[in-house]
Amino acid sequence: MKKNILSLAVLIAALSFALPSQAQVKFGVKAGLNMNSVSLKDYKGNLDGDHRTGFFAGVTADVTIPLAGLGVEASLLYDNKSIALSDGTNESKKTLHYVSLPINAKYTIGFSSLASVYFATGPQFSWNVGDRSWAPKNIQAGWELKKSEFSWNVGAGVTALKHIRVGYNYNIGIGKTAEATVLGTAINGVKGKLKNNTHQVSLTYIF
Repeated sequence: MKKNILSLAVLIAALSFALPSQAQVKFGVKAGLNMNSVSLKDYKGNLDGDHRTGFFAGVTADVTIPLAGLGVEASLLYDNKSIALSDGTNESKKTLHYVSLPINAKYTIGFSSLASVYFATGPQFSWNVGDRSWAPKNIQAGWELKKSEFSWNVGAGVTALKHIRVGYNYNIGIGKTAEATVLGTAINGVKGKLKNNTHQVSLTYIF
């Protein structure tokens, strides 16, 4: 499964460099809200993930093929994600700081010169630029955050007046966000993996 996802990611990335010469390239600025949830795997302790909000902001490049409706959108974003764990009594929050590179293949349906609808999917590569250690107070397991993450986007949205775009995206964690650790060693009986999934609402202005 992971090999198939990585192959598709490479194909989409290659498409962004292989678009025909008549493709139109536009640039813009993008920002929005992250609504994060975490899931735990192989964890035997009494912990649950809580939903938290964050934000993202950065620049974007939009490449489209006239008439065909196909294209690629690549963005470079500062990605702020807040996650939380609770054992039913105590709760601990952690803010994650990433530089993220989503590369999405897009299909656009134009209804008129005033509005169009798009559907998008593609890989996202994220690099942790913040603190990688998380030792929640009053919660038994410490966590070591990964240096980088791989995830997958599925989204849709509306572009109005050719410049203003409102979108929704679901970012699905493929790799691990963190592992349970104590001083670098997996905890006996409570080792586990943490994965982060994110709902995103964005506003983009295309120049």
